[in-house]
Amino acid sequence: MRLFFKSNRVMETDNRITAILAHLRRGVVGICAQRKLDELDKETGTQDWEEFVREIKTTFSDKTKAADAEWKIETFKQEKRNTVNFMIEFDTLAMKADTDKLHAIFLLKKNIQHDIIKMILGYPLIAIPETLKEWKVAITLVGQGYESIEGCHDYKTSTRTTYGGQE
Repeated sequence: MRLFFKSNRVMETDNRITAILAHLRRGVVGICAQRKLDELDKETGTQDWEEFVREIKTTFSDKTKAADAEWKIETFKQEKRNTVNFMIEFDTLAMKADTDKLHAIFLLKKNIQHDIIKMILGYPLIAIPETLKEWKVAITLVGQGYESIEGCHDYKTSTRTTYGGQE
């Protein structure tokens, strides 16, 4: 399209918009283009190029990826996942879903193992995390601590009897 504009010296906004809409012919795109052309016929003022580009992008952008990521992050629980792996996946989903920081903190508190959150909330008031970054660090550190001592609880003897305690 840019080559077409340059070679034919289409510089006026109305002509550029008309040229683009003329190339959009089939399916849903064609229907939307025809509707926009009808609007342009009724209007007498000049169009804003930036507004037109923004309208096209919002109309035809792929919203399903963001919606899928949003659904996934809302239901994404740590369960038996390693804390660091969970945090990496959570960050990726939060970025894809464009989750704001306050909501991300809420989701972390809701979906991380409850023992980790209880431990963090048991900190002195001055040390309780406030920002998303602080929460991520605290969750990662406490989670790694829990995971490092988890292996110390269950031991098997040579007769395959499992018991808790220290060796």
